[in-house]
Amino acid sequence: MNLKDYLYIQPEIETAVREGKPVVALTTDSLFCGITWPQNFEFAKKVQKIIEDAGAIPAFTAVLQGILMVGLTLQQLENLCSRKERMRISRKDIPIAVACRETGTTKVASGMILASLAGIRILVTDGIGGVGITAQNRLDISADLQELTRTPVAVVCSGVKLVANSNPTLEYLETMGIPVVGIHSKMFPAFFCQNSGLEVDYSVSHLWEAAQIIKAKWDIGLQGGVVLTSPIADGYAMDFDFICKQIADGLESAQQHQIHGNHLVPYLMEYLSQHTNGETVSANLQILYKNAKLAANLAQEYCHL
Repeated sequence: MNLKDYLYIQPEIETAVREGKPVVALTTDSLFCGITWPQNFEFAKKVQKIIEDAGAIPAFTAVLQGILMVGLTLQQLENLCSRKERMRISRKDIPIAVACRETGTTKVASGMILASLAGIRILVTDGIGGVGITAQNRLDISADLQELTRTPVAVVCSGVKLVANSNPTLEYLETMGIPVVGIHSKMFPAFFCQNSGLEVDYSVSHLWEAAQIIKAKWDIGLQGGVVLTSPIADGYAMDFDFICKQIADGLESAQQHQIHGNHLVPYLMEYLSQHTNGETVSANLQILYKNAKLAANLAQEYCHL
């Protein structure tokens, strides 16, 4: 493997990983959750500060002009957030982005890959991709799920991005042998909602327990990652039936406008923002704030093992 021409790890990140300090990787696609420049840049800086204040080192992942980046300077982060056009990068897009010198944001799958290449074991995001709502009509399974079967990175999230995906997603994760661990909750969260009505495989009351589960999996030699879920904080959760109805309406609108594939989730996020008076955007921000702190604390516990 020849990475030196493709991968750049910020020196601070590289040193921290080598010295066994807690580092948290972050996806950058989550910075565009219905908000635009300059609010997304302020959002990114706040998430970064939350991780730093919790005693860990944040490492945003992205592709900048064809270079796989682990750790962004403030200037690089600002430039990325201010771009009107960007590539949304998953596993399949990485060689294209590199070869064509594209700039883009990482989704969970690509974020996991970049984190793993840098030796980082904890990734934080808002929600993972799942088995699509429209899977009965066409195959719609996120690359995030397959990445979890092969890349040794633990992902802290609040369930799947769209609540109606929870049931088939959990079935898929079970089939593929990916543990789903709830942090302070026995129930699988439903992104904007605290409870999907479905249980996780196992729940922990302390993050050191979660760290031990992660370490045990990799010490044994089992491939892939672990999904660690945390529900949205009290006061920001939305009504389950209400948001499901809004998502269904959004999907119908997307179908009418022939929106699909990589453009579907951004379209739905914008649709939900408009039809909930911005409640979904506020909820999304709070999800990542909470998850960032948990991930930082988890990274510390993992480093102590």
